Amino acid sequence: MSNAVHIAAGSVLVAVLVLALKLGAWWMTGSVALFADALESVVNVAAALAALAAVRFSARPADANHPYGHHKAEYFSAVLEGALILVAAFIILHECWAALNNPRSIELTATALLVAGLATACNAAWCWVLFRRGRALRSPALLADGKHLLSDVVTSGGVLLGITLAAMTGLGWLDPLMAALTAGNILFSGVGLMRESFAGLMDEAPPPQTLARIRGVVAANAEGAIEAHDLRMRQAGRNSFIEFHLVVPAAMTVADAHVICDRLEAALRADLGEAVITIHVEPEGKAKHSGVLVL
Repeated sequence: MSNAVHIAAGSVLVAVLVLALKLGAWWMTGSVALFADALESVVNVAAALAALAAVRFSARPADANHPYGHHKAEYFSAVLEGALILVAAFIILHECWAALNNPRSIELTATALLVAGLATACNAAWCWVLFRRGRALRSPALLADGKHLLSDVVTSGGVLLGITLAAMTGLGWLDPLMAALTAGNILFSGVGLMRESFAGLMDEAPPPQTLARIRGVVAANAEGAIEAHDLRMRQAGRNSFIEFHLVVPAAMTVADAHVICDRLEAALRADLGEAVITIHVEPEGKAKHSGVLVL
């Protein structure tokens, strides 16, 4: 079982634990804001299960039907998580409206606050793990789960503050107000998550700084060539796909050109990790005098 799968499985366990804690806090207080927070954790459980399935599927090697691998499965998980977040947000807003029309008293106790605070602390700790390991493993599914948990941590902190103020001041409308703010925050999170996931599915170009770094690697390791042009790159989960044209002197042998290509591939993989690299070698008459000028 890969590291990404282990982390994704851990996310399921943490999500179930946090859901149980938040449901307990809601049961003790009757707070609609805590109900909204618990409902978001239901989404967390579903999203963690989807991420686990996607990570396991994406780890499969390339086959005849999927010659480029299964890496994009993680983007589908992230899209599903974004959709679940949007559904949860609208359900929370419905509960807010009902609570405003029929205010409920909040029975806030130190035990309820401790339980809710423990749930938030668990999410914050696991969020840090997901960001750290998701970046290291270049996993869109783990990073999406981390971003979702981060929004959960922020809204949970706001919910705790809101219900405390509502209990202390007797202003019952503060409770559904904090629930509505929770819904607004996770709506923003869900839309952003879906946008990033669709960008991956649509093979959106990487950031300019990434392309600049790749050009630097090519320029530093293409000694013997003349230029590299028409550089293109796309990302599919943990895997990068890079292609470009390499112009070499017309008199250079195929063997010598191949040595340069091998050197470039090794340098790019050392910088990017897992990558599929396609280099089209051309004679100097094909030079465009643009892109990466080696000589």
